[in-house]
Amino acid sequence: MTKNRILIIEDNRVLRDGLTIMLNEQADMRVVATIGSGNNVLLKASQTKPHVILLDVGLKNFNELSVVELVGKNLPEAKVIGMGFVPSQSDIVEFVAAGASGFILKDATVREFLRTIRSVAQGVKVLPPSLTDSLFSHVVELALKKRKGIRTNAVRMTKREREIIVLIADGLSNKEIAQRLNIATHTVKSHVHNVMEKLALHSRLQIAKFLHEDDS
Repeated sequence: MTKNRILIIEDNRVLRDGLTIMLNEQADMRVVATIGSGNNVLLKASQTKPHVILLDVGLKNFNELSVVELVGKNLPEAKVIGMGFVPSQSDIVEFVAAGASGFILKDATVREFLRTIRSVAQGVKVLPPSLTDSLFSHVVELALKKRKGIRTNAVRMTKREREIIVLIADGLSNKEIAQRLNIATHTVKSHVHNVMEKLALHSRLQIAKFLHEDDS
């Protein structure tokens, strides 16, 4: 069995040693090296050729984003997974933009920890659900900014879709809209989905906000 080679960058020795023991117990994993800082990471990675690099995002006196960027530029075959407590939305956006392939919260279960490493080693991008929501919210915000100044009448929508977004903005539920327009609830859901795609929005709240900004 081919083992996933793992390099750990963690300044907490106890955590570093604990991770090493846990990962080496897995049949498909082997820790090839551990270091306590981001210094000389390229040299160590070049020597050990890891598939996955576990990177503590709280390294003292070192910018972890620079580690991610250096690895991506010089060792693209190595996937970087950040480890830390819940970061801010801007932090996770910067981390992903720098080229990281995943993030593990330090309060994750062992199963979640191992699953993330295996998935990233296979080329999958992995973020915990809470961080995924945060990142998606950021994408929605960017979409709104991009759309700002584009009026709804410049977006091609059917008469029914326009009726529905007005009712959404008035706070009506899908069921209430269906009753008001005398159509099936699933039909309303289908129209709402189409509107979201056309306006590059994610939620009913965003639709209402978009319409109110358009009217202002």
